[in-house]
Amino acid sequence: MADLVKDRVGAATRGATTIADRVVAKIAAQAAREALDAVPKEGSAPHATVVVHRDAARVAVSLELDYPADIGRQCGAVRGRVRHRVETLAGIEVHEVSVHVERLHSVQTAHDHKRGRLR
Repeated sequence: MADLVKDRVGAATRGATTIADRVVAKIAAQAAREALDAVPKEGSAPHATVVVHRDAARVAVSLELDYPADIGRQCGAVRGRVRHRVETLAGIEVHEVSVHVERLHSVQTAHDHKRGRLR
């Protein structure tokens, strides 16, 4: 047993684990879905792009929201959840999370659109 312990390579010389950007992007998109009160039924699920440099990431999340809603609160919740989940699951420090709201879905405009008119 002592021989096995002597033959082990030290942590500093083993190397590093690299997590692909697309994996971090999937973690970020899932975290954005978790942070939203509800994903619009008419819209698409959040998606993310990530740039990882060494052990730090910059994340951009694009999403659609129902309206009316507190957009600032929802975007803040997405930023916080994405940062927390990426740092926890990927072990990568998140320097920035930008949230892009691509579309707002209103109950009224969805109703009018189904009836053939849009204001």
